Amino acid sequence: MNLRFLSTPSGTPLANGRKLSHSPHMQINTLIIGAGAAGLMCAAHSGPKTMVVDHAKAAGEKIRISGGGKCNFTNMYAEPQNFLSANPHFCKSALSRYTQWDFIEMVAAAGIPYHEKTLGQLFCDTSAKDIIKLLKTEARGADIRLNTSVEHIAKAENGFDVALMHEGKLTSVSTANLVVATGGKSIPKMGATDFGYRIARQFDIDVLPTRAGLVPLTFGQDIMEALKPMAGVSLNARVSCNGAAFEEGLLITHRGLSGPSILQASSYWHEKDSLFLHLEPALDIVQALKDQRQQAGRMAVHTALGAHLPSKLANYIIEIAGLSGNLADQSDNDLAQLEAVLTELEMRPTGSEGYRTAEVTLGGVNTDALNSKTMESRTVPGLYFIGEVVDVTGWLGGYNFQWAWSSGWAAGTAIAG
Repeated sequence: MNLRFLSTPSGTPLANGRKLSHSPHMQINTLIIGAGAAGLMCAAHSGPKTMVVDHAKAAGEKIRISGGGKCNFTNMYAEPQNFLSANPHFCKSALSRYTQWDFIEMVAAAGIPYHEKTLGQLFCDTSAKDIIKLLKTEARGADIRLNTSVEHIAKAENGFDVALMHEGKLTSVSTANLVVATGGKSIPKMGATDFGYRIARQFDIDVLPTRAGLVPLTFGQDIMEALKPMAGVSLNARVSCNGAAFEEGLLITHRGLSGPSILQASSYWHEKDSLFLHLEPALDIVQALKDQRQQAGRMAVHTALGAHLPSKLANYIIEIAGLSGNLADQSDNDLAQLEAVLTELEMRPTGSEGYRTAEVTLGGVNTDALNSKTMESRTVPGLYFIGEVVDVTGWLGGYNFQWAWSSGWAAGTAIAG
């Protein structure tokens, strides 16, 4: 979104020299800024005289690219404990009143085929475009305007005065309700900005510090020298950080660590924190090596471990454990030392790949400033914040879309009355 002169009173010059009073004027009930998941869901429920604006060329672009083009549209196991927030109780109201089962019912009623991939993650069988089409159909009463930027917002006596720019033409809109569904900073190449946070600050609404979430983690040069030869290696791992643990795939890249388990843990990771990795937790690797010690004692210990882990990784683990020689040379104490490395491998990232590749933005509009039932500002009547712009962030696996559906529904139904 393009934001200029937010606090300029109505009727004073804008950046292009025009005045609101000189532009075409429209009177509507609800203006939604952002035609993404939350914005479209809100538009589907906010009633008549709703307009949705977005600076993008198409609605629902993040939906379109999500899930490898198949859109992981919700998770069957979505619960409040799957979300991070400074106030972990805030999300409970919206999530309990519009659940994953409500959205699944809407998807099924539209005849969209879907499947569970793993861990309750539901994906479209054909294309994410099916979800976009569904939302646009549900919001068919709304006036959706794309390639449109917001030039000006001002509080009015009965709502808000907003100036919109489309193809060089300025339109003045008066609206009783203003819904901010602009998302966070994630994936700036798709147009993500801090626009929603600037709107909040204009109206003296607190914004908590933001950071990249569900993002690959990077490491210092010493670690990277060891990891780079293993780029492309993948395995299952339980990754723990600050009391949270996730058992899913792990991928070594030429930039650091990625894969679902790392992305999940990244939302809990802060600078200088360590990760603890349990490699292939479903296997008792050390017991298998003890069993092999009698029959295949002449086998090199790194070769024996390579039967259970990718060989390059096995060599790395043996080096860390300080072992050498044949399997028969390893005492129980040696294997216990190896087990400690396999089950509690400590790694300390130096950073993340940032918003460029992050799937979500942590932090955002402080939930203390919002009504959890309606998503409306407690201090500015008619002003709503929904979706990722709010300090509610879900786990990987469809949870963030569910928050978009639930928060969008909560605001939309509150507006419609």
